Amino acid sequence: MNDRRSFLKSASAGLLSAAAYQNILGSNDRVRAGFIGIGLIGKRHLLDFLAQEDVEVAAICEVYDPRLREGIATVAEKSGKKSEGFKDFRRMFDRKDIDVVVISTPDHWHALMTILACAAGKDVYVEKPLTLFAREGRWMIDAARHYKRVVQVGTQQRSGEQYKQCVELIRNGQLGEIRNIRMASFRNIMPGFTKPVGVESLSEEDWRMWVGPAPYRPFDKDRCIYHFRWFWDYSGGQTTNLLSHNIDIVQWAMNAMPRAVAAMGGRYSLKGLGETPDVFESIFDYPGFIVNWSCNEISANRRPGLEFCGTKGTLRLDRGGFEIIPDPLIPAENQIPSFTEPRRVSAPPELRTAAVKKDGYEQVRDQFQPHVRNFLDCVKSRQQPASDLESGHKTSMACHLANIALKVGRTVRWDDAKEEITGDRDASKLLVKEYRAPWDRELKAVMPRT
Repeated sequence: MNDRRSFLKSASAGLLSAAAYQNILGSNDRVRAGFIGIGLIGKRHLLDFLAQEDVEVAAICEVYDPRLREGIATVAEKSGKKSEGFKDFRRMFDRKDIDVVVISTPDHWHALMTILACAAGKDVYVEKPLTLFAREGRWMIDAARHYKRVVQVGTQQRSGEQYKQCVELIRNGQLGEIRNIRMASFRNIMPGFTKPVGVESLSEEDWRMWVGPAPYRPFDKDRCIYHFRWFWDYSGGQTTNLLSHNIDIVQWAMNAMPRAVAAMGGRYSLKGLGETPDVFESIFDYPGFIVNWSCNEISANRRPGLEFCGTKGTLRLDRGGFEIIPDPLIPAENQIPSFTEPRRVSAPPELRTAAVKKDGYEQVRDQFQPHVRNFLDCVKSRQQPASDLESGHKTSMACHLANIALKVGRTVRWDDAKEEITGDRDASKLLVKEYRAPWDRELKAVMPRT
């Protein structure tokens, strides 16, 4: 541990200016990247980084052998170059020639790997959700600031042009006053997942690395690879997985954090792998507006997505585009129902705002790849990226508050200035978890002293 602490201190010593960093990158301005996790989203990121002319993928870290082999083969196929394989990400961090790391692991690893990467002098692209529990976010922010690192969070919608345009339309009053925002995700996976995704078992050493700071239990093929998402030890379920994308846009557009959150739900019908809810309903009380979140894993035929409901109309937004549906300008008196008089036919009413529709956007081309490009440009300029740690932390915080409200069975009230749940000791305890040894010592060794 002492040797590692000494290395981390030397690796991050000093403040690098943009000019100095350019010199380190070299005359060809190439960024050397290492990847941790080559699962579904991890391979997507690998392909998107390889598509950038100024990126060289130098290393792949993955404890699951088939994906490690796939990652190395993908680099060779797409770039014609050889990348080094690792099982222990710390050995990858020891390579001083690696400039950035891309973290696409299960959620319970995101924070600690990011902190250790910052301490090792690496910039970081880390997938969402940013954290497994709320307090990790502030630790990440403190570490990134202390070690002067650039960190991009994988909320890729922030790099989508339609999302940027909608934020401006909302802020400029195109919808009038926004008082309600609705978010939803629906699918039917009855009776649930019943078999593991991975075809090969993990060795005890690899399994211990996969479990990392989470509570240890003997190897269980049903809990890892894709299905980690449905277990509280490694994830916050669909609330942190899917809600994080849309509530990130809500908080970006409205520049606000919730004051109180209520939630109800449970695992009612799914009998397969996992323990997170199959039905989830949550209400977020923000200053001046209400947000509703509905998630259903057992019934699919309803409209998913994100809707901003204003006094002039509704904006529906997703990764394919957006549409503003104006409300008709009908005086309130004319909307009083009548059950005795015949209905009068009148001319079409004036609209309260302009109708707008834009579509044809593609997730990879228009969000994923621009997000990678934004990160690489910020690595070189040392500017804050589109999805900075502070916004990522606040996005995850809102999701965590919904899960906490579900677990304690009552509304939780949030003081954002103090980052505290008020008046509820049991709920407050759920803001933090303990890391399993030796990862608790790894964290303490690199965290800045306050």
